[in-house]
Amino acid sequence: MNRVAVRLVLSHLVVALLGGLATVLVVRALTPVIFDRSTGMGAMMMGRGPGSGTQQQVRTQVVDAVTQAIGIGLLVGVVAAAGFGILAATRLVRPLQRVGVTTRLIAAGRYDVRVEPPHEAELAALADDVNTLGRALAETEARRTRLLGEVAHEMRTPLTVVDGYVEGMIDGVLPTGPKELGKVSDEVRRLRRLADDLSALSRAEEGRLALQPRAADLAAVVAAAAERLRPQAEDAGLELVVSADERVEAVVDPDRIAQVVTNLVGNAVRATPPGGRVTVEVRDDGGSRVVMVSDTGEGLAADDLERVFERFYRVAERRRERTDAGSGIGLTVARGIARAHGGELSAASDGPGLGSRFVLRLPLLPVRG
Repeated sequence: MNRVAVRLVLSHLVVALLGGLATVLVVRALTPVIFDRSTGMGAMMMGRGPGSGTQQQVRTQVVDAVTQAIGIGLLVGVVAAAGFGILAATRLVRPLQRVGVTTRLIAAGRYDVRVEPPHEAELAALADDVNTLGRALAETEARRTRLLGEVAHEMRTPLTVVDGYVEGMIDGVLPTGPKELGKVSDEVRRLRRLADDLSALSRAEEGRLALQPRAADLAAVVAAAAERLRPQAEDAGLELVVSADERVEAVVDPDRIAQVVTNLVGNAVRATPPGGRVTVEVRDDGGSRVVMVSDTGEGLAADDLERVFERFYRVAERRRERTDAGSGIGLTVARGIARAHGGELSAASDGPGLGSRFVLRLPLLPVRG
């Protein structure tokens, strides 16, 4: 009884039976009246003239004959309703079964399977939704696989260095001096940064980013974060310009905002060739606070403006230098931090080779949980 096909057939049968029953009742009630009116038998019955018994018998026979004919018609109608109900149920259930099979294959990891859209508009829309889900999961799985490979690569390099130094120290080939231990410490910090990025990504995806908002000078927070990357920008042959209003008050988590700015400026430095410029601006925009990081670097295509915020996504044409150690999750975390503040992080670009602009917009007051 819980199957759609059974319910659909039963609904056809119920409609046919109710329609037939209503027809029988109406016909049995109206046939004598109409018969009497058409034959003038009503007046004869009132006069009780000769032959009235025979006429009454004819009247009864007519009603019975009509009732029997309607009964036969009702039986034919029920059979026809059952047939059409089965046909309609088959046409409805078969596409749903294909959708069910496809979703189970997708759940099993077969993201390449597709549902052939049926002719019915509603079922075709459902099939399109399932196909869209499959494509989205395929892209996510591809990015996840790529991330695992990149994380494994990023972990392998510092672990190899640490293993080499430690083994050399154990064998007595390398001294255990501050210089050697400092290099081991650098690689350990690099591993910790990678672990922190992955942990922050998980919290951002689950909406569990812990904030400690307080009144702060946003201009000072942003300027300090940007200045920490000035040596990196200068080593890359870039000009770093920090432009901020004298004081921009906001209620934010300074450490989280500094994390966002560090990510944006670091990305801009990696995307800009020597001789370019990276500009960091902070301004009061009435009811909100705006932080903009722009560069004269590689720029972004229109299709990448939103996708750069997807987890694990990296721009295909971006230069791959040794310093480009990002795993493609920094912007996802940065947007999560912005939204946790009740703000937004967006990207803009005039096109490839024309630079990029990332705008962090924060509300004047904090968001109440």
